[in-house]
Formats: sequence, C-alpha cells, structure tokens
Amino acid sequence: MLVAGARPNFIKVAPLIHALLRSETDFSTFLVHTGQHYDEAMSRVFFDELRIPRPDVDMGIGSGSHAKQTAAIMVGFEAILLEQRPHALIVVGDVNSTVASSLVAVKLGIPVYHIEAGLRSFDRAMPEEINRIVTDSISDLLFVSEEAGLDNLRREGVAEEKIHFVGNVMIDTLIAQRENAARSTVLDRLGLESQEYALLTLHRPSNVDAVERFRDILEALKIIAASVPIIFPVHPRTLEQLARHKLQGELASIGGLRLVSPLSYIDFLRLETDARLVLTDSGGVQEETTFLRVPCLTLRENTERPVTALEGTNSVVGTCVDSIVSRTEKVLNGGVELPDAPPPLWDGHAAERIVATIARELKPHEAYRGKISLC
Repeated sequence: MLVAGARPNFIKVAPLIHALLRSETDFSTFLVHTGQHYDEAMSRVFFDELRIPRPDVDMGIGSGSHAKQTAAIMVGFEAILLEQRPHALIVVGDVNSTVASSLVAVKLGIPVYHIEAGLRSFDRAMPEEINRIVTDSISDLLFVSEEAGLDNLRREGVAEEKIHFVGNVMIDTLIAQRENAARSTVLDRLGLESQEYALLTLHRPSNVDAVERFRDILEALKIIAASVPIIFPVHPRTLEQLARHKLQGELASIGGLRLVSPLSYIDFLRLETDARLVLTDSGGVQEETTFLRVPCLTLRENTERPVTALEGTNSVVGTCVDSIVSRTEKVLNGGVELPDAPPPLWDGHAAERIVATIARELKPHEAYRGKISLC
C-alpha cells in the first residue's frame, strides 16, 4: 500500500508505482489519497500528468489544524488497513499524511518503508521536522536521498541494516517528464521569455502566518521586482493568509510581481527550467533547481536538504530584506557558480533501487496479514 496526500507526495509516488508494476516480483499495489491537498490544481491533475493510477481510496480529509488533520487521517486510515491488510506500507516525505498513516500501520504490525528518510532541518518549530523524526523512528526500511541523511540516521542510532542510500525519487519524476515540460506552452500563455523572469513559491507557516515576516518578504520582493519580473503561483493557503493579514494592498503595489493560479507539474517544471532565478521556501523546489542548475534562494533560516547548498545552486538566505536582495543581485549579475553534476544517485533510477530492496526484504509468501492486531 502507498499513501499520498500532498503535491510533493504525488511526484514521489509516481516513479515508485511505475517501478513496482515493472518489477519481476509480482507486486500488487493499493494507492490511498488522504486528500490533505484537495484543490484540483494541487492534487488530482498530478495523477493525469504523471500517469498515476487513480487512487483505490480517496479519503477526502481536507484542511484543518495539525491535530485535527492528523487524527482524521489516522481514524480513517485504520479502517482501510484493517480491510485491506497489506504486507507493507510505503510512505513518502514529511507531511501529516506520512506520519499519521505510519503510526497506524506500525501499531497494527505492518512494516513501514519511508522514502526520503533522514532529512533534518534541526528546527523543531517546523511541523515537518517532527513528522520526519517520528516516521523515521518507527520505520522498518529507511530510503535516503542524500548522504547527510545517512549521517543523521546513524547518529540517531538507527540500525545499519535498515538504512539504504538510493537517491532521489523526485528527480526520477523530473527526468521522466523533462521532454513533456519542454513542450509546455506556459511561457507563451504567460507572455514570458526564457531567462527573463524570476519564479516564486511561498507557503510555509513560518513565513506566511507571521505577518511581520511576511511583510519583510514582500518588501524584498518589491525591490527585486524592479529589476526582474516575478511569477508567483499562489498556494491556496498563502492566499488565505494574505487575506487574513490584509496584505492584498501591499502585494498589489508590487508592480513587477505577477500572481497566477497553482500550476500543473509540467507547467511548473517548465517555468523552473527557464527561470533566471527561483525564490522559495519549498524543500522539493530546492532539489529540483539543484538538478536543473537554476539559481535558488531559500527564504528560510535552515534547510533539511543540505546537499542543495553544498553541491547545488541553493543559497539559504533567511527572510531579512537585505539578505534576500543582496543575494538576488549577485545572481542577476552572474556571480553564482553552478555545479557541474547533480548529487550522487540523482540519476532517475532511485525508484528501481527502492523496489529491488523491497523485493529482497519482503518475502512474497510471508503472511504479515496474520500479524495484524485488532486490539
């Protein structure tokens, strides 16, 4: 069984499903969509573009506080597990769907395999950091995307036989979809020229819920937009916070900042590929820009993906106006050195390595179903 709930999950699940179905081992798959991201442009359109089979179950959980959302997923997911009794559960990333489904599975005696394990920002104010730590601590197999993850898991005492360095499934999808992205007409539709714009994503609570920090970011964007137009696909949650903080007027005053609706994966990948610069608080965008060798500024004080800063194009600049603007000027003036190659094992074959490991680990005739406790 595989679980997906948010946009980054779909991107990671796609190559796993394709690799499982191609495997010589006779796997059957069952896909659960929790509905954590329920906006059409944030979820279901990805199933079409990435050729993911329609979910076997769509839980339709929707939004809510962390406690309410996590609890709702756990209650609904327990019933699914008891009905389906899978041999193992595959979870990806660090969203509430990941930790909630993992907790339910492990209490029912079902092995949990965590894709993208070992990432750490060392900032427990981030809800995702708690989700990462908890999920890794209860997982039976931990699949790591970058070498820092190996160090983190070993330092935390995870048994060596559980840890597997396999590469990055998000990059598997990027490589598989590059040709489709090259055919996207999004630049024409938005009236853009390659290398003549910056791309912005912004959605983390630490940025959009804190009004003063949000204002600082907008002030930096106002300065940057005087030099290069900024395209801003607005996350639904960010749109809500703009209204809540009454910042629409300040946003509208930034002449070079252009708001657009959430984009499909293919269109967003094309915009990333052709951007002069990307500003983001997203972990996945840090990875994608590193592979694409597009300069990226991360509007956070830390990153759980240090390889993007050590070997890639990413600069963690925080949310201070001066820091954001000065680093942007350096990028626009050609002062950023781009990497010669992607990080190790970011080669489009991570999912194949994961499935090969699972095939060795999960003996086809071992009846995990009989171990599920009904207490």
